[in-house]
Amino acid sequence: MNQSSPEAPWPVRVVAQQIKGWIDRLGSVWIEGQIVQLNVRAGLAYAVLRDVTEDVSLDLTIYRSVLNGLDLKEGARVVVDAKPDFWLGRGKLSLKVREIRLAGEGELLARLEQLKRRLAAEGLFDLALKQALPFAPALVGLICGRDSKAEHDVVEVATRRWPAVRFEVREVAVQGPTAAGAVIGALEELDQAADVEVIVIARGGGSVEDLLPFSDESLIRAVAAARTPVVSAIGHEPDAPLLDLVADFRAATPTEAGKRIVPDQAEEQALVESCAGRIRAALRRRLDDESYRLAQLRSRPALADPTWIITARVAEVTGLAQDARRGIERRVVAESALVTKLAAQVAALSPHATLDRGYALVATTAGKLVTDPAQAAAGTVLKVRVAGGMFGATATAGVEDGAGQPKARAGQTKATSGRQR
Repeated sequence: MNQSSPEAPWPVRVVAQQIKGWIDRLGSVWIEGQIVQLNVRAGLAYAVLRDVTEDVSLDLTIYRSVLNGLDLKEGARVVVDAKPDFWLGRGKLSLKVREIRLAGEGELLARLEQLKRRLAAEGLFDLALKQALPFAPALVGLICGRDSKAEHDVVEVATRRWPAVRFEVREVAVQGPTAAGAVIGALEELDQAADVEVIVIARGGGSVEDLLPFSDESLIRAVAAARTPVVSAIGHEPDAPLLDLVADFRAATPTEAGKRIVPDQAEEQALVESCAGRIRAALRRRLDDESYRLAQLRSRPALADPTWIITARVAEVTGLAQDARRGIERRVVAESALVTKLAAQVAALSPHATLDRGYALVATTAGKLVTDPAQAAAGTVLKVRVAGGMFGATATAGVEDGAGQPKARAGQTKATSGRQR
């Protein structure tokens, strides 16, 4: 019963306590709405839950343990189990959340996020595993829906840019429960084809549910195991299936995929012509430089008149030859005079010169010179050499000593006839 009156009003705290008491008696309730504001702090998260059709909202208080790793974002549609709570200090009503679940598409995105984290932890999305796309593939494998615009966009854009390119197309289901298996089968078939150089998986845009097959775990693992480079061309720019993360190249649209898998012929032709022009210009500059250097070399004296160095040395060589001849002649004259002098000395010292002065050489028949009378006993046959020649003699008694005096007779020499030379 209300016991307050103008004469006895209730204090604010009493009213607040009364409201809190009434609210505390309320039980918890499941509520559906959309998160429009989210503020995560150390131990608590504060959010605003708005009605999906009306402009009505309630404050939420969420303990971090309630989130339990849930990737809650603004705009997510959720279902919460919450109990009303009244804060005395500020007189504010909020809902204390006991459990929270993502609803509809939000729950689906949460499951995909968990799968994404698990596959990323395995390394399936690592950049080191990405294969480079071939420069100008001759044959491209294309997996797409039947008679789809995605197929038309890829083929039309690619052939316009590079008319020589050919396509091996596999039309399969790209939506529904059988789509992932169909895409995997086409991928494995094209991956085993030796002449297919790159594979494009293309589909137009759609809802999260429509694109769900391209986030299928089996397809992701099949693409990671493919030996052929794979291009993902799913949906439009905002669409992001897990196939985009594992593919070797992610094209935002099928049209972009057609641009990326082949070069532009006109651009490549222009590049070739530009390179050829630069090469020609470089060759002309090189030829001009070498021609100038050759002209400089030809203008040097050694090449203009190759005999100049010989001509310049002729006088020097002639002078040296004359000097050498005069030196030899002087040396010959000097040596000749020396030889004549030495010959005269030799002649003066020769035994023949002594013989010419009247001396004689006496020797035994054995050729031994007689230098003492005792060597020639009487009757000894001797050979005597004088300036005019040689003759024989026989020693007799009676000789003189070296002073011309008579000496004891040991034997005299008697000349015998017969002059010898």
